[in-house]
Amino acid sequence: MRFPFALSAKIAGHIIKHKVRKTPKFAMVLQLEPLHTCNLTCTGCGRIREYSTNLKDMVPLEKCLQAAMDCDAPMVSICGGEPLIYPKIEELVAGLLEQKRIIYICTNGMFMRKKMRDYLAAIYDPPHPSHESQLAQLLAENLISDKEAEAIRHADAAARAKVVIRPSQWMYWNVHVDGLEFTHDLIVEREGVFKECVAAIKMAKILGFQTATNTTVYKETDVQELDDMFAFLSSLNVDGHTISPGYEYDAAKKDMVKRLGKQPEDFFLTRKMTRQKFAKIQEWGERFTIFGTVPYQEFLAGKRELTCTAWAIPTFNVNGWKAPCYLMTDGHYDGYQEMLAKVQWEKYGVVDGVARDSRCENCMVHCGYDPSGALGTNYQRGDNWKNLKYNFGAKPKPYPANPELTKRAFNGVTIGKGHLAEANAAINSPRAAMNGAQAAFSRKEEAQHHEAHVGSHCGTGDTSERDELLAKIAEAKKAE
Repeated sequence: MRFPFALSAKIAGHIIKHKVRKTPKFAMVLQLEPLHTCNLTCTGCGRIREYSTNLKDMVPLEKCLQAAMDCDAPMVSICGGEPLIYPKIEELVAGLLEQKRIIYICTNGMFMRKKMRDYLAAIYDPPHPSHESQLAQLLAENLISDKEAEAIRHADAAARAKVVIRPSQWMYWNVHVDGLEFTHDLIVEREGVFKECVAAIKMAKILGFQTATNTTVYKETDVQELDDMFAFLSSLNVDGHTISPGYEYDAAKKDMVKRLGKQPEDFFLTRKMTRQKFAKIQEWGERFTIFGTVPYQEFLAGKRELTCTAWAIPTFNVNGWKAPCYLMTDGHYDGYQEMLAKVQWEKYGVVDGVARDSRCENCMVHCGYDPSGALGTNYQRGDNWKNLKYNFGAKPKPYPANPELTKRAFNGVTIGKGHLAEANAAINSPRAAMNGAQAAFSRKEEAQHHEAHVGSHCGTGDTSERDELLAKIAEAKKAE
């Protein structure tokens, strides 16, 4: 099967139940944001800017679990911010599993290996041969260090008693990957992140976790690169992929102009551009395990229209139930049913190619339109059979790994061609060293390395250090 039977059956049963009851609006996926703090400042993400006054706030564990109960979505996407920074993330995952939810932990991947080392420390049993075998494989592939392996072997009572995130058929690590190495590191504005994501995925697969990836496509995204990206991820045995067009929602547009000095129209996709970029989406769906419905794929490719059903994927965060959708904010509500009743849903979306709200004009994002394909919005004859065949059909075989594909994947910092390569060269020149740029860069690189691997950094989107570095680089170039 393309997707695990239990998961597909659970979602199908949820839809059928509400169709029989004639429920007008119901949740399919809960976007749960326990916090908005993040350790990265990704281009195109407005989250930590929109909620800049709430970055230190967190939703209490009990409220997170209650939100899932209130909307009763079969699937919960734990996002943010970076959810692995949330102090109670392990307890949250455990609580949602107790509620029998399907869980996606949407992460940038930087803290995944730390969480999986915690899991190994909690379960490690010396007489158990498979545990030592896993450690040996992780060491052989440089996914853990000798020091980390010894810490796992000699974990204390507290580490063994800790609540940890364990492999489950009901849970996926959903790693954000926006392209191959150079592109991804450029978008997340930090070199080395792609390499860490790949290492985390490899470690997860060795330990028996299910993995998925989430990709946003922007104007300059190369379609051939996406093809290579899916092939490379398939060769790592990633279990599935979500892909969605980059949309110019308000918070992201404001950040684009204010922080980066770029025009949104040079970065985000229009509806016409989306259809050009996604012309091969159905071909990808046949070759790779792309999550989603066939009608949504046809919509992205420009073969049909769909009406937005943003209410099917509600968002809950530090301010309450966010409306009308994950990307647009016209208000927050205390209760899920209150939000459903008070939001004038007919004011939003695009119907027959006409935008009801100007902000919706170029949106074709999965959180608004993918559930439409499952719920029968704009139903066309044969849609149910297409979805049944796609979701319950044979899973595409993993793409064979080969050196050439790996070489194309690692096309950035690992081969000295990262997006800061020119800057590195400029500040490493003898004249730049005399002017102090080299030392400034080294200090920031060392701090960045520490943040990424120790896991102590809870970034707020402040780019002052990065801006100082760029200023030093500019000074160095003038001096040459």
